[in-house]
Amino acid sequence: MVVTQRRKLGRSELEVSPLSFGGNVFGWTIDENNSFEILDNFIAAGGNFIDTADVYSKWVAGNIGGESETILGKWLKQRGHRHQVVIATKVGNDMGVKGKGLSRKHIQQAVEDSLQRLQTDYIDLYQSHIDDETIPLEETLETYGELIRQGKVRAIGASNYSAERLLQALEISRQHGYPRYESLQPRYNLYDRDGYEQDLQQISQEQEIGVISYSSLCSGFLSGKYRSEKDLSISLRGNSVKRYLNPRGLRILKAIDRVAKIYNSTPTQVSLAWLIANPTITSPIVSATKVEQLNDIIKAVNLHLDQDAIDLLNQTSSSNS
Repeated sequence: MVVTQRRKLGRSELEVSPLSFGGNVFGWTIDENNSFEILDNFIAAGGNFIDTADVYSKWVAGNIGGESETILGKWLKQRGHRHQVVIATKVGNDMGVKGKGLSRKHIQQAVEDSLQRLQTDYIDLYQSHIDDETIPLEETLETYGELIRQGKVRAIGASNYSAERLLQALEISRQHGYPRYESLQPRYNLYDRDGYEQDLQQISQEQEIGVISYSSLCSGFLSGKYRSEKDLSISLRGNSVKRYLNPRGLRILKAIDRVAKIYNSTPTQVSLAWLIANPTITSPIVSATKVEQLNDIIKAVNLHLDQDAIDLLNQTSSSNS
């Protein structure tokens, strides 16, 4: 199956596949060779949107950050796919001795480091990884404007911003003629709904902001492979799944199973199809460590849930349920 659909990201010129591949696994749960294999298969299946960050995967013992971008850069260089893909990366998280934040100085240095690791002369989507309230929004957005004028960045996005700060940033961009955040990257999935749906969803819709949801499968919980505490040991991500193993989480899995059975699909496909069906979500981020997982994930694009299935998932996963 090859994905041919493309979705416009915000008001930018970027057109992306309905699923984005999350590069946090590169240099963490998969090595360079496996990363190349996964990327080759993602492109062959029609995907074109790859999300990473300068800080990936600094949390791994012996890593310093930049490992994911480096692997992605080697793949881009070897395969020659640069103009076929939309590369999104991020700045602002703690890079140790290289600093952190969204100051003019840090962004200018960080973008050069990312370009070097990615072995490219431009980044399609450059995102503020986390909000930095110590730096005026004007300074950050003006700096991004310079990078866009220099041709180093095509569009900018925000990740983990509150509704209030996102609105402030949009207003400052409007007032000063700075580029605006064309995308938002929030945590959003069938379990974690309130943070996005409370305010950010409406803002995204009204302001025509593209949304690239992360943690789309709750670190694998919504794939259905973690049903009890004894299942947590099957993956490096097991510990991060533990908080979902509660009565509400298990009710959500039961509803997903029910829909999967009706559609002869898998829990992974149903969970992603629910996100893709949301008109405010542009491209959920997903990761895979095996080609078989990726093949399962890609099929979600062509799984069109009817309103009854969406209603069942909405009602079961409501935080009030």
